[in-house]
Amino acid sequence: MEKTAKIYIAGHRGLVGSAIQRALEKEGYANLLCRSHAELELIDQSAVNTFFAEERPEYVFLAAAKVGGIYANNTYRGEFIYENLMVQNNVIEAARRFGVKRLLFLGSSCIYPRNCPQPMREEYLLSGPLEQTNEPYAVAKIAGIKLCEAYNAQYGTDFISVMPTNLYGPNDNYDLKNSHVLPALLRKFHEAKMSGAESVTIWGTGTPKREFLHVDDMASACLFIMKKTGYRDMLNIGSGEEVTIHELAKLIAEVVGFQGQIIHDANKPDGTPRKLLDSTRLNNLGWKKTISLKDGLRQTYEVARPVLDSLKTTELSA
Repeated sequence: MEKTAKIYIAGHRGLVGSAIQRALEKEGYANLLCRSHAELELIDQSAVNTFFAEERPEYVFLAAAKVGGIYANNTYRGEFIYENLMVQNNVIEAARRFGVKRLLFLGSSCIYPRNCPQPMREEYLLSGPLEQTNEPYAVAKIAGIKLCEAYNAQYGTDFISVMPTNLYGPNDNYDLKNSHVLPALLRKFHEAKMSGAESVTIWGTGTPKREFLHVDDMASACLFIMKKTGYRDMLNIGSGEEVTIHELAKLIAEVVGFQGQIIHDANKPDGTPRKLLDSTRLNNLGWKKTISLKDGLRQTYEVARPVLDSLKTTELSA
């Protein structure tokens, strides 16, 4: 991937897209194409085709997506499947039509079956039923993976799909109704500390296990993979380490400085019991994570504190 190449980052203002932009700029890539939602509506096929026809990007990072936690996925089911299908179909088809050299499609670990063997290997895709609470989002992402595979087979494109584990870091979403578990907990514990609360109540039993990866590690993996031209097999991107939601809550409380009680509301859903990716395929290519969960949380909280201070306390939905 030449330093002067035109590179389009779809979703550059989001958690992943902004990290990819930072990583590219750090490595000296200056010819970056970035469009906000207001400047380019990716659900509009005509607008996407016009953009590709005029700009002719050579490489594409497809990080744009409608994302959220359990509440958002389960509440806005129609929006999640429709918007994600439309965005990825329009961008992937335009990339094919206008001769993009290589495209990297960002999927999600939720594509794997609810009761998938652990750790989850790439070949376990479509081997069982999905988690019901995020099935529409997962179906959309699976469709994107298969679209890339089908285009490679029929048209000879060089499109690759990557499946990140749970991500966190700068530019995360801290809306308690629509965010993922880690940023939601970070906000909840921060607000509890600031208000002097004696306890924090979080959703579920606290027993499900999750794997987390700092988004800057994710971005470094994406650049590493993008440079592996011709390698088209789907790749998991994970840290290889997992913690229970209760352990995560304790760690966040420590980082934030909250010393009160942690209460679990077992009447709220837990989601998938366990989600650990097998990243052996990527590790064997030569990539490894560099940021520990505790260090990553400290860095994230330091950056997020001004944002969290500006938000109003709302009902927890982590």
